[in-house]
Amino acid sequence: MYDPTVARLTYRALLGRRRAALLSLLPALLLLIAVAVRLMDLADDEVAVELLRGFALATMVPLIGVIAGTGAIGPEIDDGSIVYLLSKPVKRSTVITTKLYVAVAVTMTFSAVPILLAGLILVGGSQQIAVAFAIAAVVASIAYSALFLLLGTVTRHAVVFGLVYALLWEALFGSFVPGARALSVQQWGLSVAEEVVGSGAGVTAEVGLGVAAVLLTAVTALGTWYAARRLKVLTLTGEE
Repeated sequence: MYDPTVARLTYRALLGRRRAALLSLLPALLLLIAVAVRLMDLADDEVAVELLRGFALATMVPLIGVIAGTGAIGPEIDDGSIVYLLSKPVKRSTVITTKLYVAVAVTMTFSAVPILLAGLILVGGSQQIAVAFAIAAVVASIAYSALFLLLGTVTRHAVVFGLVYALLWEALFGSFVPGARALSVQQWGLSVAEEVVGSGAGVTAEVGLGVAAVLLTAVTALGTWYAARRLKVLTLTGEE
């Protein structure tokens, strides 16, 4: 379920100069804030948790997921080059899963790694906060990539809808509205962080780890499956 040629083309599209600059912007800002907080001697466990949860996991990770997930397929659909790609003897499911692997790898690289570094800058290895939020970012990256990759196959305005979702649902409702938190990828990732650090670091999630694991798996699997179905329909439309 992996095609090296599709992967190479997708990496090239995602890591071009313009998109790479967008992907690097928020991680650079996170690291800059972490360094500033450390230099001002304001860093402690509580500050680290608030920064990594409120900015990194709630805002940075979904926004990077939007750029990587929609960018893995959206531009090819917009300019029509996807029809040429799909004319090759490659299964549609293989195209989607390959693009998902690439989107996940890019999202993890630009989110989990900076989060780990920011956590280490702020509090070092204290209560495994840095590691916990890095793992949470890895888990969330998988679901976000599948979700936004699906969005890229459903609408030509995937970036707009993705930004609305990331900024309103994840950053706002997923952080502050009690009923909506249980359906937030951010909260599912946060449950993993809570499991790693335990009960003493002030990391709490709205859902338990077992429920979060089921929801993350379901969103990833269903999103990937339906994206492959949409690609089949798109192929028929293009041929007609």
